[in-house]
Amino acid sequence: MVYSALVVSILLFLALIGTSNAHECYVCSNQTGNTDKCLNTVRICEQGEDACLTEIRWGSTPYFSLGAQKQFYVSKRCAKKEICQRIRTKHMPYCTHIWYEDWTCSACCLGDRCNYYVI
Repeated sequence: MVYSALVVSILLFLALIGTSNAHECYVCSNQTGNTDKCLNTVRICEQGEDACLTEIRWGSTPYFSLGAQKQFYVSKRCAKKEICQRIRTKHMPYCTHIWYEDWTCSACCLGDRCNYYVI
C-alpha cells in the first residue's frame, strides 16, 4: 500500500518536472492573415524548442499566374532560438514591406504565446 502511494507520488512529480519547462506557441501554416487558425491554434513546444517563430510573406499564390493578386501568408510555429535567429537573419534583406514586390519577414520571441501579434 505504501509502495503504490510512493510510486504514484514519484510519477506525478516526474510528470510535473517534464512539463515545467515547456511553453506554448500559436501555430498555423500559410494562412491568408493573422486570423482564425493563427489566433486559435496553440501547441506545446517540444523540448529544446525555446522560441516562437512567426513568418509573414507577401506575394502571389504559390503557383505563378500572370496578374495574380498579391496577399499575406502567415505561418507560426515553435522553433529553437538559434534556428529562429538564423531564419530572421536570412529574411532581413527581403523584409521591405514594399507592396509591389514579394517579400518575407520573420520574428522570434520567447515566452508563452508570445507570437499572437505579427510584425
